[in-house]
Amino acid sequence: MQQVHVINTITVPEGMAAQAESVRAQYVAYFQKQDGFAGATFYKSLDRESNGSIKYVNVVVWATYAHFERVVNKGFQDAQGENSDGMRVLGEGFPEPIVVSPGRYQMIEQTGA
Repeated sequence: MQQVHVINTITVPEGMAAQAESVRAQYVAYFQKQDGFAGATFYKSLDRESNGSIKYVNVVVWATYAHFERVVNKGFQDAQGENSDGMRVLGEGFPEPIVVSPGRYQMIEQTGA
């Protein structure tokens, strides 16, 4: 089966970058303990938005879609995005006014190294 890449854009208001980075680190520590976790990459924009916010891109890779589903499990049905471990998944663990826009993708092409 093909890997699943969960790609979230995270818009962080000015003054909340350290908090957002800390929450993301907690997620990665949790994900690293889960079966099927293949890796994660975190990007920070070089430029701020006109309102002072900064954008991040977080990429978490799972061995298969089934592995991803096992981790988020009931998070899809829970209003707070809480899974069976009590972890708020699907970007729901970031405090407001941080905005997370999650998406799930499969790689269809890779060029270069």
